[in-house]
Amino acid sequence: MSKLVFLKLGGSLITDKNTPMTPRMDVIQRLTGEIAASRRDNPDLRLVIGHGSGSFGHVAAHKYATYQGSHTPEQWLGFAEVWRAARVLNQIVLESLSATGLPVIAFPPSANMITEGRKVTQCHFEPLQQAISAGLIPVVNGDVVFDRRQGSTILSTEDVFCSLAPLLHPARILLAGLEAGVWADFPACTHLAPLIKRSNLAQVAPGLSGSAAVDVTGGMVQKVHSMLSLIDETPQLEVLIFSGSQPGLLQQALAGANTGTLLTA
Repeated sequence: MSKLVFLKLGGSLITDKNTPMTPRMDVIQRLTGEIAASRRDNPDLRLVIGHGSGSFGHVAAHKYATYQGSHTPEQWLGFAEVWRAARVLNQIVLESLSATGLPVIAFPPSANMITEGRKVTQCHFEPLQQAISAGLIPVVNGDVVFDRRQGSTILSTEDVFCSLAPLLHPARILLAGLEAGVWADFPACTHLAPLIKRSNLAQVAPGLSGSAAVDVTGGMVQKVHSMLSLIDETPQLEVLIFSGSQPGLLQQALAGANTGTLLTA
């Protein structure tokens, strides 16, 4: 059986993050086409696909501070509004994937994960595991979740991947965004860091920065640190941060190429 790959399509890649509720349909259709082509080239390719919320979920989440918790009726109304916004984009991505013939099925974190103090403490992963075994492609997304301590919070796609990885054991995590990888000289952005490990993080860290657009779940800093923490727990795991903007790079990454910044133990 082929190794499992987690793939994230970043919110900044598939939406216009500066304009609320605006999908980049041409990009979404191209990316889903590349995923379908990869499956045709390798029918045994096993995938879990995730995507960010971009200009859909993040704007409402920022307005209602859903990440910090929900307690009042207004805050719970905001919780539902964030869920609906994320759900709209999720359906757009699902429809595009399905149109290519891919056997996708949604697993929203709001329905199968519980947090306590923003940490996932409960994850009903068996249905997702059964879907993979059946040859289906689970699709997860950045989403609101119920939190036992503060009522609510938000999980990024990376958070969801970090919760699922110890249970599903992916060999690679591919994070497709706008940037070509992790810039070693941000904001000049002239030199990529081709390889990041714990041992060289101090040299790369000055090049890390948060997202320029509204983003309640953190930018590149959080992305790198969360993935390195996951690698600490699973040393055989590889994580690739790369650009999904250039046609063909996603398909190359799915074929095993290192087209951006590779994170390893």
